[in-house]
Amino acid sequence: MATAIAVQPSSSKPHPQITILKRSRADIPLSQNKFLKKTARGKVQNILRERYVRDDIPCGFEGCNLCHDFPGFRPVLPASGYRDHTKYGNGHWLVIDTNIVLHQIDLLTALPIELPLIIPSTTIRETRHRSLPLYNRLQQLIQDEERCIWVWWNEERRETATLPKESEQGEKETINDRNDRAIRQTLHFYPTHLNQSTSKFPRLILLTDDRRNREIADGEGLIAVSARDYVDGLTGEVRERLVDLVVGGVDEVSTGEKKGKRIYQDYLPQDTLLAGVKTGRYHQGHFNANQYNYLEGTVNIPGLTKPVLLVGREAMNRSVNGDVVIVEIFPESQWKAPGTEVVDQDVALRDDDADDDESPGLAEKEREKAKGEKMDVDEATKKKPKDILPTGRVIGIVKRNWRAYVCHLDRSSLSDAALTSLSQQTVFATPLSTSLPRIRLRTRQAPQLLDQKILVTIDSWSVNSRYPDGHFVRALGKVESKEAEQESLLLEYEVPYRPFGRAILNCLPVEGDKWVVPAKKAENLEWRDREDLRDLIVCSIDPPGCQDIDDALHARRLPNGNIEAGVHIADVSHFVHPDNPMDHEAASRGTTVYLVDKRIDMLPALLGTNLCSLRPFVERLAFSVIWEMNEKAEIVKVRFVKSVIASKEAFTYEAAQLRKDDKSLKDPLTESIRLLNTLAVQLKEGRMKAGALSLSSPELKIHLNSSESTEPIDVEQKQQRETNSLVEEFMLLANISVAAKIQETFPATAVLRRHCPPPKTNFEALQDILQKRKNMTLDVSSSKALAESLDACVDPNEPEFNTLVRIMATRCMLSAEYFCSGSVSRETYGHYGLASPIYTHFTSPIRRYADVLAHRQLAAAINYTPLHPSLQSKSHVEKTLSVVNKRHRLAQMASRASIEFYVGLALKARGDKTGLKAGVGASREEAFVIRTFKNGLAVFVSKLGLEGLITFKKDTHTFDSENYTINVPKPSGGEVGISVFDKITVDISIEKDPNTQRGKVKMVMVGPVNSENL
Repeated sequence: MATAIAVQPSSSKPHPQITILKRSRADIPLSQNKFLKKTARGKVQNILRERYVRDDIPCGFEGCNLCHDFPGFRPVLPASGYRDHTKYGNGHWLVIDTNIVLHQIDLLTALPIELPLIIPSTTIRETRHRSLPLYNRLQQLIQDEERCIWVWWNEERRETATLPKESEQGEKETINDRNDRAIRQTLHFYPTHLNQSTSKFPRLILLTDDRRNREIADGEGLIAVSARDYVDGLTGEVRERLVDLVVGGVDEVSTGEKKGKRIYQDYLPQDTLLAGVKTGRYHQGHFNANQYNYLEGTVNIPGLTKPVLLVGREAMNRSVNGDVVIVEIFPESQWKAPGTEVVDQDVALRDDDADDDESPGLAEKEREKAKGEKMDVDEATKKKPKDILPTGRVIGIVKRNWRAYVCHLDRSSLSDAALTSLSQQTVFATPLSTSLPRIRLRTRQAPQLLDQKILVTIDSWSVNSRYPDGHFVRALGKVESKEAEQESLLLEYEVPYRPFGRAILNCLPVEGDKWVVPAKKAENLEWRDREDLRDLIVCSIDPPGCQDIDDALHARRLPNGNIEAGVHIADVSHFVHPDNPMDHEAASRGTTVYLVDKRIDMLPALLGTNLCSLRPFVERLAFSVIWEMNEKAEIVKVRFVKSVIASKEAFTYEAAQLRKDDKSLKDPLTESIRLLNTLAVQLKEGRMKAGALSLSSPELKIHLNSSESTEPIDVEQKQQRETNSLVEEFMLLANISVAAKIQETFPATAVLRRHCPPPKTNFEALQDILQKRKNMTLDVSSSKALAESLDACVDPNEPEFNTLVRIMATRCMLSAEYFCSGSVSRETYGHYGLASPIYTHFTSPIRRYADVLAHRQLAAAINYTPLHPSLQSKSHVEKTLSVVNKRHRLAQMASRASIEFYVGLALKARGDKTGLKAGVGASREEAFVIRTFKNGLAVFVSKLGLEGLITFKKDTHTFDSENYTINVPKPSGGEVGISVFDKITVDISIEKDPNTQRGKVKMVMVGPVNSENL
């Protein structure tokens, strides 16, 4: 037996007793955990890990006399068990197998909170190995204090620790079989263990969807049940609520009963795929669905200058937008140009039968669609040979991008009889995103869900089915209700919006909002190595209503004739310490998400809007970057220092502009703003000379009914003032200065941001359009050449033309990204758009986690604090920044979607004001044509920041793809040509699809001709 030694630490604070166990000889076979691991490069490594088994791991049963005094004991598992079940009504606990977490996580999280769950550590480890997102969801479930969940450390408890076995034939046990045996061992252990304390305890039931595991468990005298059978035995409302969450449905037909014609090819084995990628025979990349044509998609492959075009269902082979796929590229003789026709999935597939992939006429319709698509592609290939792309087909999936999707139920997939039926039926769910396929699911709640927004998860996609199969997760609320729309937006863009948990809030200062910067005394650690800058004339300049003030500025003349300018950033890293619960949560969220009427914070509000926020007239901790400059805004020297400041004013951009322009004001604060502005003008001029780009994207301002109301009444474009540029220039300068400092100090792990030069092929279409429509050239040989070309794209008769070209050029760019300095070559550090050789984000730590990391590295670089070990690990920094990049990208998309939603509401409000109803013509605006199709136009309404599609139903027009023109008949006779960059008049309304109840922007051209007649 192991020898236990009790150690009581000497401290004024009470600590739990620490138990040290010495390993016995008998434990040596159990202590070595051997397994094989394949690296990213395909090498197999033999891994040996130590394992410490012990006898004092508690079982969690509230009536256990043996475990009561063990460290970590909590009475979680009740003696009564769960009784509301037709088969196991005498009381039971559930033991969760790994496949339940991997395939039934929505069901698992929806089980009654009073149902006792035992989760073996084997299940947790295997889930972490198989799927990190599911592991994170499992951890959230375990940490829910309201639930009755006990984690059983089966591999660490001596009685349940397992060793590899060999069969009588000498065959080694597979890892999966060993894990199954380890989980079954838990069910053997508990009855034996509990019998020593009581004769009455609940039955243990293994919940597993592994048929072989159930059969072995049955042979060992254990009770094992599938998720489907367990849910079917639940009673009342609980059963009705959970039935739809079972993957495949409780009444699903077995796999053997499913028949149908094979539509897709099977994926090749993973070993074949990986070997093919390694040799260059196959290629790996991300699948992107075509938003205008559901029968087309592309795969962007690193190293290829053009994307690979996939034409037709068979070529896309069950790929979903965002999947990492492996493609086989066809011979060059089969390469094609993308189609020029808009093919709307909702219209084309409206009559499909959700129950039958082989319903009468469906196969013929599908063949006609595929034939039409092929003809369109062939025609485009002949007319525009320069647009030809490599073509190919998907032969395997590396990583699915499946998640929970916000959908609407398609009314057309229900028969009239089914509208009142409560039996389980097969229906289509249409995702919000037009780049996703319709999802087939089985539900008993179809009639009640018709006018609801719902959450649906994809489970599988058979080679015999045109559609993926999924299951209903939950209803979000009534269509068009503010709450449902807002939650669906957060879910669609994976924004973490749960409230901050107790462990996170415990990391905040105990004084709460009473915390203040302490008096300047030697014993107060806050003042250690900090400069006292409270007497400086510092101010902040932000948008109206800003509460999370990250930055403040100052400028003053120096006795030597130079100018001192400073940027002072909230010292968030003083409050958010590395590797604590608040830091982990901030890293997971990555960024604050700004919606029109609310903000989803990265940090708790106590920090973001109070203790860290550089509010006026209060002392705050800051991290300052202070330059000495000459009159030409050239940097003489720069220093970085932790400081204490007291902002003298919090301006809006408009108020700061008025203050600067008021010539009657000569006070130090006003002079400071003017001095800052003088320097900013020169800094911007210098950037532009270096080749920085002035790109464009529409920024809108939503007018709400009142400060308390979230009802929009109108929308307009934001006005850009000189003070906007003032703040921007100094934030850019601070970021560049900090980037150089941390990269110099930590060349292997500095947190930087780069913007790679876009491939020249990205601009080919825009260059061709400008040349043919406006006789203008776009030089993309360098950022400076591009900037000069964009400046020259001016139409004297159309002031908005230059802005439109800049918006279109922005879409040709690659996205900027955070990266670890040691992960890429020094030559690729540069920021193309800013024309800067190095860059980072430092100036917004309240709302961006990357800035917090930069703060920690800068603090270490100036020897204020040692660098935390996590920021010395290249792999850790890479992993963290990968999450931050994803969150940053999704946050931008969520913000845009929120604006689009409120623009729609504003259009309705505008229509109500003018007596027009939505759907009839709520607003008439001018729009630019940005793309022409064989059967329609894509247009952009700059005033509203809206992009829309106008399609022509009749075949009365002609399309000139070479000149980007569509010729349409005029009512009076003759034709009128409409080309890219032309300005037309459109009526904009919000139209609700009668089948899906999905509201979408509808645009109708009313000038030069009415598209309703085309």
